[in-house]
Amino acid sequence: MAPIPGSGLAKGLAVTLRTMTKKTVTAQYPDAQPELPPRTRGVIGLFEENCTVCMLCARECPDWCIYIDSHKETVPPTAPGGRERSRNVLDRFAIDFALCMYCGICIEVCPFDALFWSPEFEYAETDIHELTHERDKLREWMWTVPAPPALDPGAEEPKEIAAARKTADKLAAEQAAQAEQAAQAERAEQAAQAAPPAPAGTEPQAPDQASEPGESPGTGGSESSEPREGES
Repeated sequence: MAPIPGSGLAKGLAVTLRTMTKKTVTAQYPDAQPELPPRTRGVIGLFEENCTVCMLCARECPDWCIYIDSHKETVPPTAPGGRERSRNVLDRFAIDFALCMYCGICIEVCPFDALFWSPEFEYAETDIHELTHERDKLREWMWTVPAPPALDPGAEEPKEIAAARKTADKLAAEQAAQAEQAAQAERAEQAAQAAPPAPAGTEPQAPDQASEPGESPGTGGSESSEPREGES
């Protein structure tokens, strides 16, 4: 069925009339802060301890607004006879929010959870060059990141938490076993100290030797099944 001419205009006017009849609510900002949704994309916070300088965020950024500098340091071996290793140390991590389009790709591709969305949005500047914020400012925004939402009751436990719990349970079992062994050794030592001393001049008795096949346990000699002379 062909649409009625002018029906689109009528729908648009109806929306306008409904809006005109509603009461206008003015947000008293900045005196009253707005209530933002929990997944608000305000600004990006950096958790520096998790950053391994893998450069994935900088390479995947479509605006090329992430700047990272680093250097390598030699780490001594953790065990004797081991070899030295090199690791990347973060020198600079900056984001130019004048170029950022808040797509969130850098947060999604980070394999070590070093970048998070913060609801902070009050970082306007009078100079566009001051919108490039360094890692110190990004770290301050990290503490405003809200806690993640709770999982559904029937949801599967994250693999990271399951692995951490398994490792903790294994370590606790090893510590309990070591404590039990130490307690047994201490009880044995206390029992040995509490035992009465042997009388002077006595020698410890040797344990009974196992009798050979065909020997009597009482005499230690061999008994033959053949009769002796003089015996019937």
